[in-house]
Amino acid sequence: MIAQSGLRSKSNTVPLRYTALELCLAHLGNWVREQGASVHMPRIGCGLAGGLWADVEPLVEKYLGGAAVTVYDLPEQGL
Repeated sequence: MIAQSGLRSKSNTVPLRYTALELCLAHLGNWVREQGASVHMPRIGCGLAGGLWADVEPLVEKYLGGAAVTVYDLPEQGL
């Protein structure tokens, strides 16, 4: 899935392109349902891409709903 345009910078604070992510998730959702597969992923688009999980999660639910989806969180750093 490619849904990021460029790198995070002062002029590009959110390189995540939500419309591209939505298209990718739609294709993935179709494939997952056809294959009877499950999805395991981090909170896509919410790290270096600068997206907000509050905006991404509804897209995951919309396009991957009905499939088994596991979302992993990275452990806290510096503890």
